[in-house]
Amino acid sequence: MLVGVLVTFLVVILVLYLINMLPLDGRAKQIARAVVIIIGIISLLKYLAVF
Repeated sequence: MLVGVLVTFLVVILVLYLINMLPLDGRAKQIARAVVIIIGIISLLKYLAVF
């Protein structure tokens, strides 16, 4: 369980970093970051057996 949480956290951080490198305008980056964070939180909640 701990490994799954750690891997999910690292993937979210990596995707946020890659989104930051994309040549998008500020609004698109903000939306993409929000989507990734929401998906990451939902995934972490699944590992913690909330859902």
